[in-house]
Amino acid sequence: MEYANQYDNSINNPSRYWLERSQAINWYVPPSTGLTNTSDTQYNWFEDGLLNTCYLALDYHVEQGRGDTVAFYYDSPVTGVKQQLSYAQLLAQVSVFAGAMKRAGICKGDTVIIYMPMILQAPIAMLACARIGAIHSVVFGGFAASELAVRIDDIQAKMVITASCGIEVDKIIAYKPLVDEAIKQATHKPATTVVYQRETLTAQCSRASDIDWMDFIIGAEAAPCEILKSNDPLYILYTSGTTGKPKGVVRDNGGHAVALKLAFNDIYGLSAKDVWWAASDIGWVVGHSFIVYGPLICGASSVLYEGKPIKTPNAGAFWRVISDYKVSSMLCAPTAFRAIRGDDPQGACASHYDTSSLRWVFVAGERLDSSTYHWIADLLKVPVLDHWWQTETGWPITAPMMGLNNPRPTRVGSTNNCTPGYDLRILDEDGQEVSTGGVGNICLKLPLPPGVSTGIWNQPNRYHNAYLSTYAGFYKTGDGGYKDEQGYVYITGRTDDVINVAGHRLSTAEMEEIVSSHEAIAECAVVGATDALKGQVPIGLVVLKAGSKISNADLQTALIARVRQKIGAVACFKEVFVVNRLPKTRSGKILRAVLRKIAAAETFQIPATIDNPEILGEIKEYLKAR
Repeated sequence: MEYANQYDNSINNPSRYWLERSQAINWYVPPSTGLTNTSDTQYNWFEDGLLNTCYLALDYHVEQGRGDTVAFYYDSPVTGVKQQLSYAQLLAQVSVFAGAMKRAGICKGDTVIIYMPMILQAPIAMLACARIGAIHSVVFGGFAASELAVRIDDIQAKMVITASCGIEVDKIIAYKPLVDEAIKQATHKPATTVVYQRETLTAQCSRASDIDWMDFIIGAEAAPCEILKSNDPLYILYTSGTTGKPKGVVRDNGGHAVALKLAFNDIYGLSAKDVWWAASDIGWVVGHSFIVYGPLICGASSVLYEGKPIKTPNAGAFWRVISDYKVSSMLCAPTAFRAIRGDDPQGACASHYDTSSLRWVFVAGERLDSSTYHWIADLLKVPVLDHWWQTETGWPITAPMMGLNNPRPTRVGSTNNCTPGYDLRILDEDGQEVSTGGVGNICLKLPLPPGVSTGIWNQPNRYHNAYLSTYAGFYKTGDGGYKDEQGYVYITGRTDDVINVAGHRLSTAEMEEIVSSHEAIAECAVVGATDALKGQVPIGLVVLKAGSKISNADLQTALIARVRQKIGAVACFKEVFVVNRLPKTRSGKILRAVLRKIAAAETFQIPATIDNPEILGEIKEYLKAR
């Protein structure tokens, strides 16, 4: 009953519930109130509380005598470097860098862009900003200069912190020329650019505003923590695939810390003695919440990995990391496991490593198909736990709560039940709740729990227009799905993943589930193409597993038969194209929105988050030939 009691209390009396949960972190001045409503859609959490997120992540643990505990294990197969930093060592470096920032004129409320690869200096910069109350915005290192320029202008960045380069499997990306071009294009000019020089490539600090990282910190005094209000902004994070004016999601300090403390302990079931690995990038919300802030606030050891699931050097990379650092639990996108499975279908590489420290694997970011689920579970012999959340929420909406004494069991295909504070409803197009088992729009009843963004930077009306205007009193997630009688939530995909085939509304996610179950398929995407007769017809794009011998004709026949058997002839699934790769973001999400536009012969803009832009031309030719 522990879950049921917690959840009911969070919905029936959210202010009291979250005020009690706020006691789990160390405030300078604890809040006296939980929820403060200023209107039906405007509200604050812990309004009179004072704290500092960097203090919670570092100073507190050192004061508790845990300074020697490893904060970060840094593992970089692309450079061969392995390092570890204790909490005391990390605190020292963060404090000095924060002091250097203050000496350079960065004050509370100033905005800073961090444009870095997955190296230790990235979280050091993030935490230094948090320490002095500067608002950071992490932008993927290697983003196009034009995209970076837009973000510099949007937040009026006073400083840019970057590195000389990023290192990929097969190339080196010089960052400084991209930063220089972005600043040239931007209307607003940052006062300072700090450059961390990597051994692989040295950048030229030729502008008057440029300064080498080591020169920047020389002689700097360690900065103390700034006392901040709960609702003071911690960071701005731009959502992926943004076109036009970017959408910067704003996260506060107090609600964020309280939510992550609950999530790390109650959802992920981890404590200060554990080693945690979120196999993501700091450019994504996963990196913010569960590489940097979440694990450190809870005093655990976090793995910072600069590599890929495959080709660094092989499909055993993930198993090696688990073995080397005795990882207790990890979080990863399903796509990463599909890539590993594609290169090593039998999972033979796992046999070379000891993964017995692993208790379970959490997956998120994309829909987890049953084929991938069973492959991971059978290979690692641990629970595979699907859960669901968004950049805007910052922590899980639905998830199994593994830290409770009696976590609810998992169900294949479901992301489990709602976590505390999320009142999830399934609404039809008119805003009415659908019956149990009925598919509709997944919405969250207001108010949303702590940690969830309630604003878009520099655009006060955009949050309301994007999320709150469709259904009065509800936040529209943009995802479709349904709930069963026990409250388990099933995500069927983005609401725009439904196609209309001769008047029949069909889910491409359901078709992907069927296609991916074929033994020769490593990963796939199903999109709707424009059809003169039927309006839309589904097209399958598939990547084969390494060593697969099936012919394209036989594969197409088999997949058509499977879809027909499971869904029926109404699906009109008759076209399958075998491709070498699918276009993905750097977090591993397949760019289905772009694929839909290509299939419909519509114009599209290449997203700044794409990891392999060259594949779009190849797929465009595939689909053009039909």
